[in-house]
Amino acid sequence: MKNFIKYIKSSRSDIVLFAIFLLLLNLVAYRAFVRFDLTAPRSYSLSKASIQTVRTLEEPLSVKVFFTSNLPAPYNSVDQYVRDLMTEYKGKANRNFSCEFFDMSKPENETIARTYKLNQIQIREVKNNEVGFKQVWMGMVFTYADTVETLDGITSPEGLEYKITAKINNMISTTSTLAGLNGKVKLTLYKTDAMKDLGIQGFKEMEGAVKKAYTLVNAKNQDKIELEVLDPNFEEAPPLVQKYGLQAISWDKGEKHGVLGLVLEYDNTFRLLPVRLERTFFGQNVISGLDTLEDTLTESLKSLVSKTVEIGYITGHGEWNINDDDNGSGKFNDLVKDRYSFKLLNLQTDEITPNLTSVVINGPKRAFTDAELYKIDQYLLKGGNLLLFLDPVDEVLPQGEMAYYQQPSYNPIDTGLAKILDKYGIKMGKNYVLDERCYVQTNQMYGKMPVYFVPELQKQNLNQKHVISKNLGYVYFMQASTIDVDDAKAKDSEKVTVLAKSSPNSWLMSGSFHTNPSVLRVPTDKSTLKSENLAVLVEGKFQSAFDAKPEDKQEDNTLSVSDHLKESVQSGKIFAVGSSKLTRPQLIANEEQPVAMFVRNAVDYLNGEEDLCAMRTKGLALNTLNVKSMGLANAAKYFNIYGLVVIVAIIGLIMWQRRNIRRRIIRMTYNPNDSREISGGKSDNEKEAR
Repeated sequence: MKNFIKYIKSSRSDIVLFAIFLLLLNLVAYRAFVRFDLTAPRSYSLSKASIQTVRTLEEPLSVKVFFTSNLPAPYNSVDQYVRDLMTEYKGKANRNFSCEFFDMSKPENETIARTYKLNQIQIREVKNNEVGFKQVWMGMVFTYADTVETLDGITSPEGLEYKITAKINNMISTTSTLAGLNGKVKLTLYKTDAMKDLGIQGFKEMEGAVKKAYTLVNAKNQDKIELEVLDPNFEEAPPLVQKYGLQAISWDKGEKHGVLGLVLEYDNTFRLLPVRLERTFFGQNVISGLDTLEDTLTESLKSLVSKTVEIGYITGHGEWNINDDDNGSGKFNDLVKDRYSFKLLNLQTDEITPNLTSVVINGPKRAFTDAELYKIDQYLLKGGNLLLFLDPVDEVLPQGEMAYYQQPSYNPIDTGLAKILDKYGIKMGKNYVLDERCYVQTNQMYGKMPVYFVPELQKQNLNQKHVISKNLGYVYFMQASTIDVDDAKAKDSEKVTVLAKSSPNSWLMSGSFHTNPSVLRVPTDKSTLKSENLAVLVEGKFQSAFDAKPEDKQEDNTLSVSDHLKESVQSGKIFAVGSSKLTRPQLIANEEQPVAMFVRNAVDYLNGEEDLCAMRTKGLALNTLNVKSMGLANAAKYFNIYGLVVIVAIIGLIMWQRRNIRRRIIRMTYNPNDSREISGGKSDNEKEAR
């Protein structure tokens, strides 16, 4: 024992003790590791909303990750990002969270993936200087209680944390709501049996397909659905068509009638599922929607029973139809429907109730009355929030056979909203902002043609300090007007944030409007070019635009009561854009586009969901390089590949040389005759002796 203690105290045990120290340090680090996220958008750190979601799980949540190993670039970074993200979730979650990674080289794991309806996707691979294609797995499965959800085709890290957290939240919400339902959700198949002899492909199989989908979905949702198949008679059909929007079908020269449709209904709310009669290109009648019925029924059930936040949507002045995907703002509705639902408001008869956190005014073309403006004004002063998408002019497209050869007409719009907005310090311009930095289209006749009325906003044009626009790049605006907020900035009670601006090479079109790219030119007088505000956010307390309620009349000797507010009792927010095109399919075809994220972030921010904004824009691909030419882009590319390596090597050589010089100076100062320093294989003393 004494010898062992003596050995431990001696220098001979240093290596052994150091090895033991490293072993113990690794064991401690395995149990309690520390991670540092140095990325600008905090891409590898969970947002507060995600942490709260997994930290408060009440039932087991299982995450299964199906990713092919050794993916080629750039998909290998997605695989690593998913693994890092799951590590963060696991570290912040309670004991109900579990995550499992599957080795997709094993056939049994491929079978499991297909059981969850995941699919292989095709990616491009460069190998041996040849470009080929590879089938890979890149999907995730989430299981909570009896609910199963999937994320398939994960080819990019953009917004992945948001998608995962939103998926988990929806599962929790749906499960909790289903458990608390008073009664069952009713699934009803309306079909006229007389149509079975009309030779409609899929008609006879339709009932069986519906029952199969119902059985599978019902088993996964706590047996909360009941199915009924009805054959409406001649008198029952018209009311059903009117109530649910079922297909009305007639045959035998209009003498016979029938209906067709599948309706999911609960508590006076319903969803019409897309099971319908369609005519193919070759003129054959078929029943469509049966192949994807299980997925459609699952999504419709979640939409029907999930608890969403209501947003007011003002109508009655030519606003865009929020349910029309093609000619209205249905894409805007699709963009937010996972968390919000629109409540249509006609201010002639409806009040803006306090439960509405925000109200949207989207592309009005006719004037508001003073009574309607007053309702908006008082709603804002009570702490409400406004999202304004206002056009400077009404673009009327030509109709008829010669419409293709005619230009649209542009009619001035006077909604009267200026009466209240001017009071708040917000002045919407009657112009279009044109920008030299814009979308460029390719024309067969003219080649590349800049579309100046579609400004392309890069990171430097977007406010990188505000969660609505942070981390975004390449956002397109279209036919947008200027927004002057100088008066709002002068008010101490209001905070102004300019979220989006055009480039310094911008100019205005006013008076005579047209959008023919072939005749638009950049002004020769460069002094007229300047940056313009395209989207602003004004927060704080506002002064009323009205001295009194419009219909209030004071009469002598009459008891009068007034609830008129002269100034805000709670802080409100106004998000304003000088174009309604941001809610139209021209710009927001899907939720992955930066402009769609910008609009969705504005909705979330005004509804108090700031964490969702930051979470949605964490994708690394959105941090684009700001360059003006491919030459600069290539220079930056090769500098990162080779330049940094060369710089590090040069710095290393310099530090090594400086260290040698310093050692030599120290030796020459304190012990110039020391023979231990070896130079070129010979000691200095040996060199002196020779």
